[in-house]
Amino acid sequence: MLTDSPSDDGFEVIVHGEAPPLAPTGGALPAEHPSARLHASRIERAARATGLDARLLHAVIRTESAYDAAAVSPKGAAGLMQLMPDTARRYGVTDRLDPDQNVMGGARYLRDLMVRFDNRLELVLAAYNAGEGAVERHGRAIPPYAETRRYVPRVMEHYRRPM
Repeated sequence: MLTDSPSDDGFEVIVHGEAPPLAPTGGALPAEHPSARLHASRIERAARATGLDARLLHAVIRTESAYDAAAVSPKGAAGLMQLMPDTARRYGVTDRLDPDQNVMGGARYLRDLMVRFDNRLELVLAAYNAGEGAVERHGRAIPPYAETRRYVPRVMEHYRRPM
């Protein structure tokens, strides 16, 4: 299991220091991650079905799971878009590790968050990470959680990368 915020002593550091900057590819995908192309068609389908920008889905997936369809977090989030069990049920996802179901469920959730938070992308991303209630409880602002404060700019950076 990989994490950027270990919850106990059972974790081992496998990368020291900062990651080297990624070279721009000039390709069609906003993320240069090697596995991005593997999931590109399912991401495009989910984007078309929900009216979202495929680049946003790529940015969330890259940040959430690094395109690992079998990723499971210590908190129980699973799959490419790291869906929690309740969110998966809410969007009809019966197998969170099925990439097609996971991406479609995550895209539908993001679309609903866009409506709820008036297309304010930073709030949408904060809600995706920390929960809708947390954003509401903090006055419709990014909650003061360290993980969420790291998460939102990370997704935004991936999303804003030129194509």
